[in-house]
Amino acid sequence: MTTPRSPKRTMSMPVIAATTAALPAVVLSSLALAQPSMATPAPQARKIPATLAAAMKAQPVNVGSVIPAQAVASTIPAALRPMAPSVPDSYTVVRGDTISAIARRFNLDTAAVLQLNKLSPTTLIYPGQTIKLTGTAAAAPSQPAPAAPTTPSAPGTAKIYTVVPGDTLGAIAAKHGVALSSIFSWNGLNGSSIIYPGQKIKVSGGSAPSAPTAPAPAPAPAPLAGTGSYTIKAGDTLSSIASRHGVSLAALMAANNNVTATTVIYPGQKLTIPGAGLQPVGDTKPLVPSTFLGFTYPPAVVSSANENKALLNASPVPSRAEMKSIVADTARRMGVSPSLALAFAEQESGFDQRAVSPANAIGTMQVIPSSGQWASDLVGRKLNLLDPYDNATAGVAIIRTLIATSKDLDTAIAGYYQGQYSVSKYGMYDDTKRYVESIKARQRTFG
Repeated sequence: MTTPRSPKRTMSMPVIAATTAALPAVVLSSLALAQPSMATPAPQARKIPATLAAAMKAQPVNVGSVIPAQAVASTIPAALRPMAPSVPDSYTVVRGDTISAIARRFNLDTAAVLQLNKLSPTTLIYPGQTIKLTGTAAAAPSQPAPAAPTTPSAPGTAKIYTVVPGDTLGAIAAKHGVALSSIFSWNGLNGSSIIYPGQKIKVSGGSAPSAPTAPAPAPAPAPLAGTGSYTIKAGDTLSSIASRHGVSLAALMAANNNVTATTVIYPGQKLTIPGAGLQPVGDTKPLVPSTFLGFTYPPAVVSSANENKALLNASPVPSRAEMKSIVADTARRMGVSPSLALAFAEQESGFDQRAVSPANAIGTMQVIPSSGQWASDLVGRKLNLLDPYDNATAGVAIIRTLIATSKDLDTAIAGYYQGQYSVSKYGMYDDTKRYVESIKARQRTFG
């Protein structure tokens, strides 16, 4: 997405009286008014003759003619019993389904279906997803599975948890019964840290698990151009400092003796910052070129693009497959066709969150900063385009608004590429028309 968007922009009373006037005046009691004109006499209780009562009392009960209550069900012919729905091995989700509704449809327990599919009550399901209805849960009843996947560890070593989609640091801490502050401390994170599916998080104290044998020393990295100093401020983490200066976390730790991923840092402490930009000495090639398709971008824009590229290179990001899932989930949550959002993401970046263009279009959805500000206004909060989830949110918010404010889908798609104002004023350029056809073709493959 290479240009800013410029959106422009809800029975009757008289008859009764005539009838009663012709009748003689008769005063009726309230009891008479309450009774019908032909009231049926109340039934009188019959007195059973004493001889009959005695005979009934003395009559023995024929036990064989009485069916015990607990045996009633078994006396109903099988052909007359209500048929329980047969339970298939799996079920394909359709629009509007929920796990609880699926479980009720087949007379299953919701918790059992969740456990069978390794889902939580808050997990998003989507049309086309396959849900298992029969089978055995991962853990036996006598030995319930842990609340989250952790890797076993020897005494004194930390337990490691692998982040799955939808996780938050607070939820991970709660699952493992530890304080959130401990999760921060063990992992060098803070409240604003970004986590992503597949990331490893320590969920207990101790040292990180080590291999049985000492690993071979890694080859020395190429020297980085120059060094600097940074004074730690409140809220800083080693990873955020590394990202801010465009260096890898490993390079930052290597430049500071006795600093590891679990080292506690504090405000006022000074760190040595290796050369910026992740570029070894003598490597002057920029991370992002200044030209694209024959067009040269302003130096300030290219410089900002290179800074963002360095930050993304130094940060952990989801894989392409994980970004695909993030985009689809975000689209479902925001009411946009997942196949359309996926088509844009594949066309723009191939689901690469580290992608940055010379126009400073950032991340998977290739959103430029000015369009990112517009997307922030659309969703009512500040979006960070370097954050994979915020990047997907920005792109989907723009797609949703373009669809709502364009005359047709083709015009909305063109607005993402050329800019809505430009399309309305000049029409679609030839390359824009090719872009629209490409998006529609990709959407069909995801549909």
